[in-house]
Amino acid sequence: MSSRETVEAHLARIASLGQLAAFVTVDADGARRAAQMCDAASAPIGPLHGVPIAIKDLTDTAGLATTYGSVLFRDHVPAEDDLVVARLPRAGAIILGKTNTPEFGFGAVCTNRLCGPTRNPFDPVLTSGGSSGGSAVAVASGMVPLAQGTDFGGSVRTPASFCDVASIRPTPGRIASPRRPLGRDALATHGFLARGVDDLELALSVCGDANDPLSLGSAGGDRPIAGHPRIAVTPDFGVAPVAREARARFAAACEAFARVADVEPSSPDCGGAIEAFRTLRAAHIANAYGELLRTRRAELTPTVIWNIEAGANLSAQDYLDAERRRTAIYRSFRELFTRVDFLVAPAASVLPWPNEIADVTAIDGAALETPIDYLAVTFIVSLVGFPVLTLPVPRGENELPFGIQIVAPPGCESRLFAFGRVLENELGFSHRRPL
Repeated sequence: MSSRETVEAHLARIASLGQLAAFVTVDADGARRAAQMCDAASAPIGPLHGVPIAIKDLTDTAGLATTYGSVLFRDHVPAEDDLVVARLPRAGAIILGKTNTPEFGFGAVCTNRLCGPTRNPFDPVLTSGGSSGGSAVAVASGMVPLAQGTDFGGSVRTPASFCDVASIRPTPGRIASPRRPLGRDALATHGFLARGVDDLELALSVCGDANDPLSLGSAGGDRPIAGHPRIAVTPDFGVAPVAREARARFAAACEAFARVADVEPSSPDCGGAIEAFRTLRAAHIANAYGELLRTRRAELTPTVIWNIEAGANLSAQDYLDAERRRTAIYRSFRELFTRVDFLVAPAASVLPWPNEIADVTAIDGAALETPIDYLAVTFIVSLVGFPVLTLPVPRGENELPFGIQIVAPPGCESRLFAFGRVLENELGFSHRRPL
């Protein structure tokens, strides 16, 4: 197919599935111009030549509306691309538009006052997950083969689990973001969602940059594991609340691993991880959005207000205590990886729930202390900054999607992709389109 034919096919798919509310903005004219440039080129522009891609609406796109899911930025058009956006067209990718997100990425359901809810393509009554739900739905339903997302506490991995797609949250810095005000902050990263491991690896290959102090350049410096890898499996890291249904799906997935790996139940010591992440996340959000709360509080949603206020009264001692605990957990992860090659855990603590329920406040009848605690099974990995690949697990015809996280040591994305291909090809841990 020509690039133009490919773009037209995906634009038609987006138009036919508008009821899912995956896209906030579609740039059909820009995509067609880019496709014409690809088709006119005498040689491939790059490794993503002619590939349609979607960008999450938290990420700046020059000349294309970027609302951050907020009415405060309804008419905001950035003058400059985020680096990850600029790198993708240089590699030949064609941006079709921007995908939906909760306001500033804060929310368990992918909705805001401008758009949504973004509906799960496997059951439109259910949530697609926050906060990269629009990107996950766009990939799962065939609107694009590849989408960018962001992940602080699980915002790429939870939607991937809910929508039966693969995702990568790489080592912080692997996808460079040199414009971040806090350049050494490793809690949040860009990521990608796709229908398979090969596409994730291809996208990640174009995204490093030395101007980001955390950047490691392009993936590929590590080695795949020879023979049967050693994997540790944990349903909850010893501390995360995980629903019985999710535990059962995870246990069933783990039974298949013995065919391709040596398996042992094990976990790093994650005591205090939930409290540490709450503190660090709250401090970073208060720092980034405190002025907005002071000047435009009446225009913010209750969810955004809660997220900002959670860090308002933290002390330097609170922050440093959380960093001390974070360091201890990081070292526990490192110690585990002296004995195993991968750590596998659920990619979500619950299965998708109805869109009208804004937050997960309890799991199996047990109340959660804060609205973000249901993400503990993913945000523990964010806390330590290890790269993590998610894959959908095999499922029956009437089962909702569910995914697993595969964690590797920092910088070992190539190792993750190699093992992910084994799970895809030999065990069937792969996407099945819903529509």
